[in-house]
Amino acid sequence: MSKLKTAFFCSNCGYESTKWLGKCPSCNNWNTFVEEVTEKNANAKEENWTNYHEARKISGAVLLSDVEVKAEKRFVTPDVELNRVLGGGIVPGSIILVAGEPGIGKSTLFLQNGLLLENLKVLYISGEESEQQIKMRADRLKISNDNFYLLTETSVQSIFKEIRKLKPDLVIVDSVQTLQSDIIDSAAGSIAQIRESAAAFQQFAKTTDTPVILIGHINKEGIIAGPKILEHMVDTVLQFEGDRHYAYRILRTLKNRFGSTSELGIYEMTGEGMRQVLNPSEILISQKDTELSGTAVAASMEGLRPLMIEVQTLVTQSVYGTPQRTVSGFDLRRLQLLLAVLEKRGGFHFGMKDVFLNIAGGLKIEDPSIDLSIICALLSSYEDVAVSQHICFAGEVGLNGEIRAVNRIEQRIAEAEKLGFEKIIVSGYNKKGFDKSAKIEILALNRVEEVYKYLF
Repeated sequence: MSKLKTAFFCSNCGYESTKWLGKCPSCNNWNTFVEEVTEKNANAKEENWTNYHEARKISGAVLLSDVEVKAEKRFVTPDVELNRVLGGGIVPGSIILVAGEPGIGKSTLFLQNGLLLENLKVLYISGEESEQQIKMRADRLKISNDNFYLLTETSVQSIFKEIRKLKPDLVIVDSVQTLQSDIIDSAAGSIAQIRESAAAFQQFAKTTDTPVILIGHINKEGIIAGPKILEHMVDTVLQFEGDRHYAYRILRTLKNRFGSTSELGIYEMTGEGMRQVLNPSEILISQKDTELSGTAVAASMEGLRPLMIEVQTLVTQSVYGTPQRTVSGFDLRRLQLLLAVLEKRGGFHFGMKDVFLNIAGGLKIEDPSIDLSIICALLSSYEDVAVSQHICFAGEVGLNGEIRAVNRIEQRIAEAEKLGFEKIIVSGYNKKGFDKSAKIEILALNRVEEVYKYLF
């Protein structure tokens, strides 16, 4: 009997080694190498997808100048938010990886979208739940579809036998960590199994032009579980995130070969599934009767979509020796930078103050244009003077205290005007992008000191 062939893989990044190593040379993590069997089973056969729909043309070298550029054909789903994140719809032959925390709503979202695609033959493969559980969830969604098929199976070879018989237009796999291929002699969820199973679906998607959606898990660090090569193999990587204590969920693009990576979709978790939030600005701004200190509204952009975001801050006298800096939904180092600007350029002493910052609605914002609103919210809490609810801000703050110009200022101004704001404070360097016909009053200021004098 031949000896089994094994190798060692890093459980964090998927780096392969012939021997065990204490520290991974690729990701520099310690004690992450595990031994796995890599010898392929001689009895298992590789899938051949020739003549699945029709024989594909044999590709050869062509001149770049001879290549004709055509618009990609896409399956446009009834879900506007999913279409936005994917760049306009699902591309035939694409393979999409969706990851998120347990219980965040990944399975609900894609079961709902699969049921809404009435014109396509959809195959939903579940390795985690029984047929009865999925049927109960579908009944809760109150969507009927006579072209939706269900398969509860974890063996890749058995799945492809069903696919050959059914010939679906879209395949949804929940989840890729439960799949097990007979070609690899190791447990389901191992690095070798995830890589082999994903490769089999990638070959199927590219050869037959059938889009495949793989639902995946994340580890305790918040990154996608499995080897890093899994993200390189797929065409699109989506992250489904949100706080369990909030009803809102965000579908964010981490990688997209067919569109922008800066788009994001917003959903609300309800008893009847995921509801699309088409105008998130009205939800992210809290409705309050009285003006309170420490809050300011930022005109932000996520991809091509303008968002009005409420920034909440609290500045109090520090009781302990070292002042606290606590943030939620924002970069802590960026907050420390803005506090240093206020200390140096404005003379405000935050050195003995505790500072707490929260982005309302559970969002995580990376847009630098919210710097000005954070500065104003900090000064509002510091002086205990409320900023008017009818003013919003759009500007990046530099280290010298200057207000820098931001992109897409026209969309930000239009969104602020649509939501009823009376004034918007922007950078003076953005003057070229102003809409002269806008009814909202536009204040162009160049320094943080000018904003402080105007507001307080």
